[in-house]
Amino acid sequence: MENKKEMRNWLNEFNLTHPFVIAGPCSAETEEQVLKIAHALKDSDVSVFRAGIWKPRTRPGGFEGVGEIGLKWLKKAKAETGLLMGTEVATAAHCKLALEADIDVLWVGARTTANPFAVQEIADTLKGTDKIVLIKNPVNPDMALWLGGVERLYAAGIKKLGVIHRGFSTYEKTKYRNIPEWQIPIELQNKFPDLPLLIDPSHITGNRDMILEVTQQALDLNYDGMIIETHNDPDNAWSDAAQQVTPDALKQIFKDLKIRKVSGDTPDFDNKMTKLRANIDVLDANLLDLLGKRMKVADEIGQVKKENNVAVLQNNRWNEIQAKMIAEGAKKGLTEEFIVRLFKDIHQESIGHQEKILNKL
Repeated sequence: MENKKEMRNWLNEFNLTHPFVIAGPCSAETEEQVLKIAHALKDSDVSVFRAGIWKPRTRPGGFEGVGEIGLKWLKKAKAETGLLMGTEVATAAHCKLALEADIDVLWVGARTTANPFAVQEIADTLKGTDKIVLIKNPVNPDMALWLGGVERLYAAGIKKLGVIHRGFSTYEKTKYRNIPEWQIPIELQNKFPDLPLLIDPSHITGNRDMILEVTQQALDLNYDGMIIETHNDPDNAWSDAAQQVTPDALKQIFKDLKIRKVSGDTPDFDNKMTKLRANIDVLDANLLDLLGKRMKVADEIGQVKKENNVAVLQNNRWNEIQAKMIAEGAKKGLTEEFIVRLFKDIHQESIGHQEKILNKL
């Protein structure tokens, strides 16, 4: 993607003194509900009102959205409040209807991003549009798939592009509905710093009580804004009730968020950061040295197993290591999630070393 800076112009057009905000209910339920929430948000930091018109469901029988009639409610909400309108699209047909209704912001959902054919059909339908088009990360932690979706849209002549980080599915039980895997959006941000990046804390957490925490983490990582599900009666919402906040709660979140400066502006700050980063560099080098030594021991273990015709994977031993490291990590202020992920990677690398020894002729 060349001339990437063309993609950020749309964000600058808002001339905001605060992060960019998209908010509204997970699903449009009734005209009255849509208008009530939109009016509650119009005099706030919200720039775009969102409402789900089509809702993909894993299994049939659940509420799958009100469909096309909801677009009329959004048009009315825009006329009454002046807010821009946004919704998720999953098919070319959705895109055509949204364009006909003059919806301002469209985004591709996580399930759709995982299907390059579907993304290409959407890109072809939206070709050359001046609407803002965002793409959520795919369900699985696949950086190439996410970037591929962006590239398909960009190749279709869509310049007002952005990405939404909504977390990734996992079979493991964690405190998140979808684990953040922060390193993936950070890598995308590093590669394309001119591509607006929004956080979707509603889908990451699945829990309204964690919205502020995750949004603050994202802003501390220089995210450009947020998309937060907001409902006038969250507990009775027709979909995703647990992760939606009230308009008043959303406004309180705005007040509680701390907007950090991109960098310090004093010599004292620069001196302290230089020293601390030098310490980090030394510690990182030590970590790599220790990991190298650990893998040499793994090689020796692999040799002993080969000589005695013993299988590489020893589940009991691995479970013991994991439990011990979780306990030790907690004493050092390290989260269980981090310890499990770290030692899984170390364990996998160790297995790879031992397999090379066992299979060496």
